[in-house]
Amino acid sequence: MDTQLIHQFIKNALTEDVGDGDHTSLSTIPAETQGKAKLIIKEAGILAGIELAIEIFKEVDADLKVDVLLQDGTEVKIGDIALTVSGRTHSILIAERLVLNCMQRMSGIATTTHRIVSLLKDTKTKILDTRKTTPGLRYLEKWAVRIGGGVNHRIGLYDMILIKDNHVDYAGGITNAITAAQKYLADQRKNLQIEIEVRNLEELKQVLAIGGVDRIMLDNFSFENLRTAVALIDGKFTTEASGGITEANVAEYAACGVDFISMGALTHSVKSLDMSLKAY
Repeated sequence: MDTQLIHQFIKNALTEDVGDGDHTSLSTIPAETQGKAKLIIKEAGILAGIELAIEIFKEVDADLKVDVLLQDGTEVKIGDIALTVSGRTHSILIAERLVLNCMQRMSGIATTTHRIVSLLKDTKTKILDTRKTTPGLRYLEKWAVRIGGGVNHRIGLYDMILIKDNHVDYAGGITNAITAAQKYLADQRKNLQIEIEVRNLEELKQVLAIGGVDRIMLDNFSFENLRTAVALIDGKFTTEASGGITEANVAEYAACGVDFISMGALTHSVKSLDMSLKAY
């Protein structure tokens, strides 16, 4: 866990929500009232965000006592209690929505990822996320993918060179793009992997002729062309399939022999897992 990043996220989120005070709680509940609450699972899935919840409660009020009953990555069912928290009622109520928003979102991502990873358990193919994340929540969403058994692709624009179709077109072709990227890394003394996206077998052949990359992304390939591409690459480069891949067809893509499958759907369109924080 990147503690500095997480704490900054929590501070920003609390500032957005609390403003100049939780006036509902301030007006209805005496300030030093003590209480307890339990986080109840209301939908089956994979739990994610417990570690984050602990940090949220701690940031809101260091005196809150959190008892964790279920860990991240646990397969949960309706009625399970993930944690309990006790202390100042005002503090519990301030933390409640941020804890739930984060855990529901993260658990939804972990659940979807786990389900897709399970479909590929008998293959060598691993599932990757993408940069199709919610602004400001990328770290949390990619964290949830890992909890669900997936693998993180690049975190942002800074930690890999990924030459996509627009880069190729703007650079004047595949050869120009690859050679320019190699020169840039040498000039800047940077050690980054280079991945290039290809749109068809002709572009793939151009990449194979020039080399100088670490991974080849095979974008929107038919199953037949994907199998042909994997055979042409023949283990010389890491392979990644992308584009139009869903839970319904992911196993068929994996059967083509690629090393990775990237799916934006892991983070951009998942359903949050239902849960609630209730006083007791």
